[in-house]
Amino acid sequence: MQVLTETVYGLGADATRPEALERIYALKGRPRNHPLIVHVADAAAARAWTREWPEGAQRLSARFWPGPLTLVLPRSPLAPDAVTGGQDTVALRVPSHPVARALLQAFGGAIAAPSANRYGHVSPTRVAHVREEFGDSVPVVLDGGDCDVGLESTIVMCLGGQLTLLRPGAITLGALRAVAGDVRAGGTSAAAALPRTPGSTPAHYAPRTPLALVEGGRITAEALARAGTGLRVGVLALRAAPAGLPAAIHWLAAAADAARLGHDLYAMLRDLDRSGLDQLLVERVPAGEPWDAIRDRLARAAAGSAGPQATGPGADNDNGDLP
Repeated sequence: MQVLTETVYGLGADATRPEALERIYALKGRPRNHPLIVHVADAAAARAWTREWPEGAQRLSARFWPGPLTLVLPRSPLAPDAVTGGQDTVALRVPSHPVARALLQAFGGAIAAPSANRYGHVSPTRVAHVREEFGDSVPVVLDGGDCDVGLESTIVMCLGGQLTLLRPGAITLGALRAVAGDVRAGGTSAAAALPRTPGSTPAHYAPRTPLALVEGGRITAEALARAGTGLRVGVLALRAAPAGLPAAIHWLAAAADAARLGHDLYAMLRDLDRSGLDQLLVERVPAGEPWDAIRDRLARAAAGSAGPQATGPGADNDNGDLP
């Protein structure tokens, strides 16, 4: 079954049935130790899945649920290993999209729903994207239109009396701190001590076409240099295409607004990915919290790419597959 949320489309299964969860792992090609997010109808339902409900979780859930926030908490006996990746934590969310909420109400239980794409690939924000990934392998697709947010949920760990941001999303670190006080930003130096969470691998969200990140002031020169070697180049930039570009360069102009680009990003990457190009160049986004989630996804997408890379000042040259 396929599920729509306000973030991205997801593959849904009964979160209490290991055999149903195994179907998700098999369809996605997802490692079995990579946990799934459990979607429930409300905070009361979420509390049945955890043995602790700290004050931080209460404050964040009261403010941001239903919505694009996932809380990582100590698991209760209700959570099977297949949904937690064998860890002692469980990831919980209450979605806000009316289709997801209607489905949860009709089902009467919890639904595990990772993004409806092959593992590591660009997440789907439209029904057509799901069909591109799975065809008839997913027999039921609920069409609720384009996803409202377009990026995966913010993930916050609530363990040991501390709140830690594990994955940025539409709900920023500043917004979390305004509600719950001290929320740490998870750092790579502490990654080994943190629970495994969805989308946390260094290489993720990647198109099949090799992708490199380039500073805005260099992107036209980089595109021309690549096209000059005979490559067909796709560009995703926060500016209109300059005049006189050769036909080998396919340029998409994105909105220079974080919320709008977050909504459009995956659809634009998929459009470029299906255009028969040899290289994608994506403009680095500005600094600042509103851009954190987009910056995170693009860095992982670049890390998940392989092939001919951009060169010169301002280009990312570390785009190979990472362990």
